[in-house]
Amino acid sequence: MGFLKRFFRNVFRDGSMPVGTSSFEHLTEEDLEAHLGVCRYGDFTLTDAIRPSYDLQVVPCQGFRHDAYRDDETQSTVPVLMGAVTRERLFDVFMELLDPLGSVADVVLETSHSRDQAGHTDLYREHIDMPVLKSILWEYEDLLINDGCLGIAVLNPGIPQEVQLDEHKLLIVYGENQEPFEEVFQQREVRQEEQIKFITEAEHVHSSSDQYAEMFDELKTRLGMDCEYM
Repeated sequence: MGFLKRFFRNVFRDGSMPVGTSSFEHLTEEDLEAHLGVCRYGDFTLTDAIRPSYDLQVVPCQGFRHDAYRDDETQSTVPVLMGAVTRERLFDVFMELLDPLGSVADVVLETSHSRDQAGHTDLYREHIDMPVLKSILWEYEDLLINDGCLGIAVLNPGIPQEVQLDEHKLLIVYGENQEPFEEVFQQREVRQEEQIKFITEAEHVHSSSDQYAEMFDELKTRLGMDCEYM
């Protein structure tokens, strides 16, 4: 199987590019392979989960900014903190962001491994002790940071506060009191950059593998997730 065929089988495009305007469309196998092999941009290293557009509409970099999520159903607005962290620090920062959530939390796994289904599947586990959850997640660090078809959210509905490590390997915090999470970013030398653009804001590609799909099933079992969250 040629590299381009493997690319379109194991990697999928995302973003808001109109059909026929992809920066990947007319590349040679050599150009594509070279682009997908680049993981470092300046001081920032991407995980294996995602790559930017070939024409680098957004150049990956480290930083965090404030945003807001508008819930059309409830007509409410929730403050959001979004950050991109270099691969070498990403999982450590994610785990530290979980500390302000408390000693017990709920966890959601978001998967798009089944390409024959539209959208994502969410799996939910309530009331897991944070030390237990962290211990399990450390075992699956490779999967969680390198699988472009897997995202995880940890939340405490009682606060309410939620921390996500999404499919793009961005760190996203939802909730009113953001100071403890800002401190984590700052202590880890992730600077506040309100004008930062994230890889999700342009064409990009996700990557996964059959091995990661199998590991996801293992993680799902370890977390006691047997059904979809509706």
